[in-house]
Amino acid sequence: MKHLLLLLAALSLTSFAAPPNIVILYTDDMGYGDLGANNPESKIATPHLDKLAAEGMRFTDAHSSSGVCTPSRYALLTGRFHWQKFHAIVNSFGAPALDEAEVTLPELLKTKGYRTACIGKWHLG
Repeated sequence: MKHLLLLLAALSLTSFAAPPNIVILYTDDMGYGDLGANNPESKIATPHLDKLAAEGMRFTDAHSSSGVCTPSRYALLTGRFHWQKFHAIVNSFGAPALDEAEVTLPELLKTKGYRTACIGKWHLG
């Protein structure tokens, strides 16, 4: 949560003609060297992601709280360690991992005028 708050504080202190776009690509089973932007010798062609990396700001020192989807997504969205609350993957009809009272990254961004979306795998109940 501390890093999320620092990012939002930095954005609020910076004057932009328009707020910068924020795109978080959160993938399963992707290694650091899979992207051409990180590894010119990569065997996987990633020209669009390489272009995004070249034209934007990159944060390359991130750590997941878990090697599986539900806990790592929970940690990304809340800034909290998942193990303080649960350890497993949420099943299709399982109880949600997020509580109504928990503030999420998209909620913080909305206070700064951002519109947010989640595209792809949710897996948080």
